[in-house]
Amino acid sequence: MDYSEIEKLFDGLRVSDVRDGMDWIGLFSKGSVSRDIRPLFDGARLCGPALTVRLVASHDQAPPISPDEYTEWARNHWYKVKHIEPYVSDIVKGDVIVIEAPYLGVGQLGSWNTLNFFLNGAQGVVSSGGVRDTDECRLQGVPIFTQFIGQSMTQGRIEYLEHNTPITIGGQRVNPRDLVVGDGDGVIIVPEAHIEEVAKYARQEAVNDKRGRRKMYEQLGWALDETVQVD
Repeated sequence: MDYSEIEKLFDGLRVSDVRDGMDWIGLFSKGSVSRDIRPLFDGARLCGPALTVRLVASHDQAPPISPDEYTEWARNHWYKVKHIEPYVSDIVKGDVIVIEAPYLGVGQLGSWNTLNFFLNGAQGVVSSGGVRDTDECRLQGVPIFTQFIGQSMTQGRIEYLEHNTPITIGGQRVNPRDLVVGDGDGVIIVPEAHIEEVAKYARQEAVNDKRGRRKMYEQLGWALDETVQVD
């Protein structure tokens, strides 16, 4: 299913609605990513196919060298051989990059690479690792969902292993092209085979919620906002 179809099916649906849709088709224990993986800023939202990436702990480290030699090692060895991002060239517009990363305090995501992902067509990123440059990341507004904020760069700590393979993040399996939905309630993964069915029942429950809350808005004399608008 391409991104334009997904946009139509899931327009206006929340993570909570998608969770309901998963329950309605019997996937009670599937999909909900660990609550430890949270949006970096209020209002961050994602809904798109997964481009999966696996990072691993590294055994490589810089030898005893001068700071200038370290600069050369980092630029020409680490970021050209070890911590590479070949998956950027595989981004399809609307993709969500989902990264399985070890919990090593590393800010693997930052203001440069997340903006580069966005420039190349990705909606945003979900990672079991960390993010740094958080002030700039919030200012740039690219949706980022991570497990922690970490100051360290990747050199000698974590490196690229593979992409477009099944991964596990926040206790949930993510296959390439599974649907990733994220908002203030966290992240949920919808298996590709169930996308349309989940959307159907998620929409059903979302509409019921909107109608019920709309009645209460009217009783309270509140202006009707977008959260209670039903087509």
